[in-house]
This record gives sequence, structure tokens and C-alpha cells, in this order.
Amino acid sequence: MSSRVIAWGVVAVLLMAGSVSAHHNMSAYFDFNNRVTMTGTLNKVDWRNPHIELIVEAKDGEAVRSWRLEGPSPAFFRDRDVSKIDFEGALGKPVTFEASRARDGSAWGLLRTMTLASGKLVSACPQNC
Repeated sequence: MSSRVIAWGVVAVLLMAGSVSAHHNMSAYFDFNNRVTMTGTLNKVDWRNPHIELIVEAKDGEAVRSWRLEGPSPAFFRDRDVSKIDFEGALGKPVTFEASRARDGSAWGLLRTMTLASGKLVSACPQNC
């Protein structure tokens, strides 16, 4: 085997290892047993890999908080006939979401389901459930 083949093999392994270590373990950040369900206004959609991010202004007790919701990748939703246009059509409108709450107690969650203003139910399951 030539040294050139070995060198390319080492490069390939290093590249794969880098992408694997970049992805975080969801259970390290989110408590799957601590779920929150809220209704609020969808204010932002960040539709990019590796995870989409949604910002929802929701009343949490007496205070209004900006909830940052992390969801699966755009490809996950495309495979389930949900597009960026579905989310963008709900901007500025009421949505209801269920999420696994962040372990640090902040207004950050892992999206499980969301009902858009159109009535469409968007599910991040089975990936996030």
C-alpha cells in the first residue's frame, strides 16, 4: 500500500471524527422528562443545518419570555412534507409548542411538536421524543 493511500485514509478518518464530535448529545442539554407546553407568537425562524431554531414569545406565568426552540434539521422536516414556508407563514401569529426544557432552567427547549396558526401540526418526533 502506498503512503499516499494511507495519508488519504488518515485525512478521511480525521474529517469524520471532527464532524461527529461537533454534534452534541441532546440529553446533555435537555431533560426529556421535563416538558413544557405553551402558546405564544412565532417571531423568528432560523432554517439551517444542523438544527432549525425558532423564537417564540410566550407568557410564562406573569412574564413574557422569548423561548428559543431547537428542532431537527431542515431535511428531517422536508421528509415529512413540512417546509420553511410553513413556518414563515406562521411568523407573527400564535403557535402552540411542546418542548423538552433545558436542564439549566432557561427559556430554551428541544421542540417536540408545534401547532402552527394554520392548524398544521408539526412533529419533531420520533427524533426528539
